Amino acid sequence: MTESWWRNSVIYQVYVRSFADANGDGTGDINGIRSKLPYLADLGVTGLWVNPWYASPLHDGGYDVADYRDIEPSYGTLDDAKAMIVEAHELGLKVLVDLVPNHTSSEHEWFQEAIAAPIGDPSRARYHIRPGKGVDGSEPPTDWVGVFGGPAWERLPDGEWYLHLFDVSQPDLDWTNVEVQEEFKDIFRYWCDIGADGFRVDVAHGLAKDMSFPDSGEAAELLSNAKTLDHPYWDRDEVHQYIRQWRSVLDEYEDRMMVAEAWVAPDRSPLYVRPDEYHQSFAFDFLESEWDITEMRRRVGDVLAATATVGAVPTWTLSNHDVVRHPTRYGLPPGTPWRTWLLDGPHDLLDAELGHRRARAAILFMLALPGAVYLYQGEELGLP
Repeated sequence: MTESWWRNSVIYQVYVRSFADANGDGTGDINGIRSKLPYLADLGVTGLWVNPWYASPLHDGGYDVADYRDIEPSYGTLDDAKAMIVEAHELGLKVLVDLVPNHTSSEHEWFQEAIAAPIGDPSRARYHIRPGKGVDGSEPPTDWVGVFGGPAWERLPDGEWYLHLFDVSQPDLDWTNVEVQEEFKDIFRYWCDIGADGFRVDVAHGLAKDMSFPDSGEAAELLSNAKTLDHPYWDRDEVHQYIRQWRSVLDEYEDRMMVAEAWVAPDRSPLYVRPDEYHQSFAFDFLESEWDITEMRRRVGDVLAATATVGAVPTWTLSNHDVVRHPTRYGLPPGTPWRTWLLDGPHDLLDAELGHRRARAAILFMLALPGAVYLYQGEELGLP
């Protein structure tokens, strides 16, 4: 039996708006990607993962999706996307599209229908829309804090509140709603029918919420591994029932796959790559390693051991659109809070030449590890 392509793949991440601009308007686009496909084929990668290219107001780089079945006009057209997939396949490249199931844009037709409807209307059940606390309902339903700061709830003109774990323009979907579940199974089929070979799933550990809506007493930290086993909205056991639904859809097609963006504790990560769930899940514990051989060796060993327990393969990455690139991270002194360094500095701590040397070594090390690898655009150039 031939081993599935994704088990030892090298996938190149393309952030559409900053990768290649074909029409000269200053924004990357799909035809720009098409122009670079021969370059990616010559680079020797297995395929590319395209960050969200859907119709969107772009308040969060396209992770605020207004229409999952159409393309953002500033990036091109649906016909451009279809042509890109065909041309990639002709060059032997796989194509992964980015799927955002935790939330939609506030401009999505579902949310617009919900906020126009009266309290109690079924259209509101697709989202977490709830009455507030207090005598007049003027306090948020819980103390949950959004990843981007501030309360995770926004009040509607009629007095009810909607949940948004991210930007206020990104209302969270209620995944206990059967209509939501069926819609995303259809979205998976839609892109598989167009020719997508796989899916990178955003916020894979965040779909399920504690439907009793308790206060959490802590801020929402997406980009650090969740340590609490019973958190009200991160890494809840209920999320796996939805993952299995998606896997059953992908199994209807030949050799399709999905990779999880799941920022979870290392001992929880194998749950996401059991045989009937995701095919891959990023080893973010490795990405977060300091430049220290003992720490890196330990973390690699932990990932290898954990994935082996469920017969999965490790999935390595050093950089992506959510983190400071590793040539810069590795040029900072140990213990520097690099997540906020770009904004807060102190920038004079950076030894860029040292970071570049270390980055070259780290990428060679990563590429030698067993399993799959994801490279961020420009990583082959050592971009800081």
